Amino acid sequence: MLAMGIAPTTQSPATPSPTPGPRPQGFHGAVSEFKRRLIEATLTQSGGNRTHAARALGLQRTYLLRLMREFEVHIPPPPGPWHRANGANGSNGGGPLAPTQRH
Repeated sequence: MLAMGIAPTTQSPATPSPTPGPRPQGFHGAVSEFKRRLIEATLTQSGGNRTHAARALGLQRTYLLRLMREFEVHIPPPPGPWHRANGANGSNGGGPLAPTQRH
């Protein structure tokens, strides 16, 4: 490499470069971390809308939800007329309906 005018680096190959936070374990850890960050970024760009984020990623919405559970991605859902007034979501929890919810 010296013939091409490139000076060797002073850092030895055994010296790891500093990285912020915990480091993923090997290839699979790095891939998992990449997926988690991609999902977080896409959800942020879509304003928390999971359906739009899934479409942008080319995934089924249910698979995106599974990945979110697996990688512990917690992005709050966007506000909408389908949420219950008491904060419950999902099955018929018996709580009062929000005034904007359609019957």
